Amino acid sequence: METIIKRKNIDLPVEVLQKLSLMAVAQGRSLKAYIEQILINKANSILVEVRENPSPSGDEWFENSANIESVERGIKEMNDGQGRAYTMDEIRKSLGV
Repeated sequence: METIIKRKNIDLPVEVLQKLSLMAVAQGRSLKAYIEQILINKANSILVEVRENPSPSGDEWFENSANIESVERGIKEMNDGQGRAYTMDEIRKSLGV
Protein backbone atom coordinates (compact mmCIF):
# COMPACT_ATOMS: atom_id res chain seq x y z
CA MET A 1 0.00 0.00 0.00
CA GLU A 2 1.40 3.38 -1.00
CA THR A 3 1.65 6.05 1.68
CA ILE A 4 0.60 9.56 0.69
CA ILE A 5 3.03 12.16 2.01
CA LYS A 6 2.01 15.73 2.82
CA ARG A 7 4.54 18.46 3.50
CA LYS A 8 4.02 20.65 6.56
CA ASN A 9 6.27 23.35 7.98
CA ILE A 10 6.65 23.40 11.74
CA ASP A 11 8.23 25.95 14.06
CA LEU A 12 10.34 24.79 17.01
CA PRO A 13 12.43 26.67 19.56
CA VAL A 14 16.16 26.81 18.74
CA GLU A 15 17.04 24.91 21.94
CA VAL A 16 14.74 22.06 20.95
CA LEU A 17 16.22 21.87 17.46
CA GLN A 18 19.74 21.76 18.92
CA LYS A 19 18.85 18.87 21.21
CA LEU A 20 17.06 16.99 18.43
CA SER A 21 20.03 17.59 16.11
CA LEU A 22 22.39 15.99 18.62
CA MET A 23 20.07 13.01 19.01
CA ALA A 24 19.78 12.65 15.23
CA VAL A 25 23.56 12.73 14.75
CA ALA A 26 23.95 10.09 17.47
CA GLN A 27 21.69 7.82 15.41
CA GLY A 28 23.37 8.69 12.11
CA ARG A 29 20.26 10.33 10.70
CA SER A 30 19.38 13.75 9.39
CA LEU A 31 17.40 16.03 11.68
CA LYS A 32 14.44 15.91 9.31
CA ALA A 33 14.41 12.11 9.14
CA TYR A 34 14.80 11.86 12.91
CA ILE A 35 11.89 14.21 13.66
CA GLU A 36 9.69 12.49 11.07
CA GLN A 37 10.38 9.08 12.64
CA ILE A 38 9.58 10.36 16.13
CA LEU A 39 6.26 11.80 14.95
CA ILE A 40 5.35 8.72 12.90
CA ASN A 41 6.07 6.40 15.84
CA LYS A 42 4.06 8.60 18.22
CA ALA A 43 1.09 8.83 15.84
CA ASN A 44 1.12 5.07 15.27
CA SER A 45 1.05 4.43 19.03
CA ILE A 46 -2.10 6.52 19.56
CA LEU A 47 -5.48 4.83 19.51
CA VAL A 48 -8.02 7.13 17.90
CA GLU A 49 -11.61 6.22 18.65
CA VAL A 50 -14.54 8.04 17.09
CA ARG A 51 -17.85 7.54 18.81
CA GLU A 52 -21.23 8.66 17.57
CA ASN A 53 -22.46 9.05 21.15
CA PRO A 54 -21.63 12.62 22.29
CA SER A 55 -21.88 11.71 25.98
CA PRO A 56 -18.47 11.42 27.68
CA SER A 57 -19.94 8.72 29.94
CA GLY A 58 -21.47 6.81 27.02
CA ASP A 59 -25.03 7.42 28.25
CA GLU A 60 -27.34 5.13 26.26
CA TRP A 61 -29.99 7.87 26.10
CA PHE A 62 -28.02 9.39 23.23
CA GLU A 63 -28.11 6.14 21.27
CA ASN A 64 -31.90 6.31 20.92
CA SER A 65 -32.62 8.02 17.59
CA ALA A 66 -35.97 9.36 18.87
CA ASN A 67 -34.14 11.22 21.65
CA ILE A 68 -31.66 12.75 19.20
CA GLU A 69 -34.51 13.76 16.85
CA SER A 70 -36.24 15.47 19.78
CA VAL A 71 -33.08 17.41 20.64
CA GLU A 72 -32.60 18.42 17.00
CA ARG A 73 -36.23 19.60 16.79
CA GLY A 74 -35.72 21.69 19.91
CA ILE A 75 -32.57 23.27 18.48
CA LYS A 76 -34.40 24.05 15.24
CA GLU A 77 -37.31 25.60 17.14
CA MET A 78 -34.92 27.79 19.14
CA ASN A 79 -33.10 28.85 15.96
CA ASP A 80 -36.45 29.66 14.32
CA GLY A 81 -37.45 31.83 17.29
CA GLN A 82 -40.19 29.41 18.39
CA GLY A 83 -38.63 28.41 21.71
CA ARG A 84 -38.00 30.07 25.05
CA ALA A 85 -35.10 29.79 27.45
CA TYR A 86 -35.97 29.43 31.13
CA THR A 87 -33.89 30.49 34.11
CA MET A 88 -33.10 27.96 36.83
CA ASP A 89 -35.39 29.89 39.19
CA GLU A 90 -38.28 29.58 36.71
CA ILE A 91 -37.65 25.85 36.37
CA ARG A 92 -37.50 25.36 40.16
CA LYS A 93 -40.70 27.36 40.63
CA SER A 94 -42.58 25.36 37.96
CA LEU A 95 -41.41 22.12 39.58
CA GLY A 96 -42.21 23.33 43.07
CA VAL A 97 -38.65 22.86 44.23
